[in-house]
Amino acid sequence: MKLTSNVCAAIALTLCSFGVFAEESHSELALKHAQVAAKATDAKTIAEHADTAKTHAKVADEHLDAGIKSLDEAIEHGNLGHTEEAKKSANEAVKHLKAVQ
Repeated sequence: MKLTSNVCAAIALTLCSFGVFAEESHSELALKHAQVAAKATDAKTIAEHADTAKTHAKVADEHLDAGIKSLDEAIEHGNLGHTEEAKKSANEAVKHLKAVQ
């Protein structure tokens, strides 16, 4: 019974923390969860927050890679004189890079 209530409490805490972090970027969330893991005093909490941090770090990395790809496309289109395509690619880069912040 105690295990069930602990699991329910952990789930509730996780859901509440996602609501608090909803406006933050994936890199900020990764850092916050890594910091919580580093300060935790029990192995299970460390593992849970480290796993959440890793998930957010991977998403941030995917956005960074996509941002770089979009910048490469903007450069390529710009060098070819394709203004609209270059602008579209640059805007896509901005979206991805904002998600990383």
